[in-house]
Amino acid sequence: MGCAAKACRDDAVGCAAKARRADAAGCAEKVRRCDDAVGRAAMVRRDDVVGCAAKSRRDDAVGCAEKVRCDDAAGRAKACLDDALGGVAKACLDDAVGRAAKVRRDHKARRSRAGRWCRAVLAALVTAAVVFPLSAAARPEIPAPAPAVLAPLDASTLDEAYAANRANAAEAARMAAAHHDRDRAAADRRLASPGRQLLAFDGRGSGRVTEVLGDLARADRVAVLVPGSDTGIDTYGRFHAAAAALHARLVRQTPKGTRTAVVAWLGYETPGTFSTTVTTTGRADEAAPHLRALVRQLRAVAGRETHVALLCHSYGSVVCARAAPHLAVDDIALVGSPGTGAGSAASLHTRARVWAARGGDDWVENVPHLSADLFGTTVGFGTDPVSPAFRARVFAAGDGGHSDYFRPGSTSLTNLARIVLGERKAVTHD
Repeated sequence: MGCAAKACRDDAVGCAAKARRADAAGCAEKVRRCDDAVGRAAMVRRDDVVGCAAKSRRDDAVGCAEKVRCDDAAGRAKACLDDALGGVAKACLDDAVGRAAKVRRDHKARRSRAGRWCRAVLAALVTAAVVFPLSAAARPEIPAPAPAVLAPLDASTLDEAYAANRANAAEAARMAAAHHDRDRAAADRRLASPGRQLLAFDGRGSGRVTEVLGDLARADRVAVLVPGSDTGIDTYGRFHAAAAALHARLVRQTPKGTRTAVVAWLGYETPGTFSTTVTTTGRADEAAPHLRALVRQLRAVAGRETHVALLCHSYGSVVCARAAPHLAVDDIALVGSPGTGAGSAASLHTRARVWAARGGDDWVENVPHLSADLFGTTVGFGTDPVSPAFRARVFAAGDGGHSDYFRPGSTSLTNLARIVLGERKAVTHD
């Protein structure tokens, strides 16, 4: 378009130079026609750009990624998917959380609007999981010592294990400080504090921590908390707060003569909320053997007759479901669950009682409960655990959001404590 415009202008200038010998009005008309032609060309180009942008907005993330992949434009596809994962997913969750109060007054409208957004997000994640193995941005590797070498765990070696893991956390704090990572160093130092009962500690990478609250060796009832996405040493404080709230509730609620302990188990690499790993069972499959090993350790310390309950939050419910077969626990409670990968409680193949709850303001309600096998990868987690089709024991969780299940004083925390204590008739239902 640039060359044509220049030629046209040159012609107009030539015309002006001959104005003394030609009709001035004719020359002016020629110039006007030239300018009009240039303007029309520019307008066409603008219309083409606007049309292209409108078409791009109409295309969903899956269509965009698939088309670009077929055109072998990998760079553009990655940009498209990054936008879908980072922008659309965040908008979906922010909208669901921010509008929760209004949504309760118009349930049907909420499911229609938020459901469409979240289905679009899942579609983008499905495409990303198959086309590009994206993951959350990795932080620089933080140096840390290898885990402490421990004697086989039982009641007689428990205090020794606690001390060795505190010392390991203290060394990890020194190494993180020397690496100029003040946040990690501070988190490690807190875990190394006297009185912290660390059953396991590994400061490498995102970190692994297993912490005991209470007297595990003498406990009659043990609750194991299994966290969901975005939990690591850097965010361990909020997970510890949940375990501490449950422990405090159990101390107040436990009948005289019954002893309890709470185990905060960060024993796997949790997925990032805005990543493709959060839509598949991959991390849960890796975590399941470690959760089974933990339960065997707990029974070795506390005794085989000890009642053990798993309290599984968000993606942690997928971990519990994958570990459930042959897992020696008495109760499994799923809260804020996106699904388990199983079609029903019976499909978990466990002798444990299976419970489920979801808060009234939990955005996970809007996650599409579907599952699909794509190129050997299973994406999505299927049946909603609080639906009648799943056949879990559904209990009341109040009006809380996705992070409120262990909030002190909440309906959900009260009922979770009752499940741990075996007070099944006292558990309330909606």
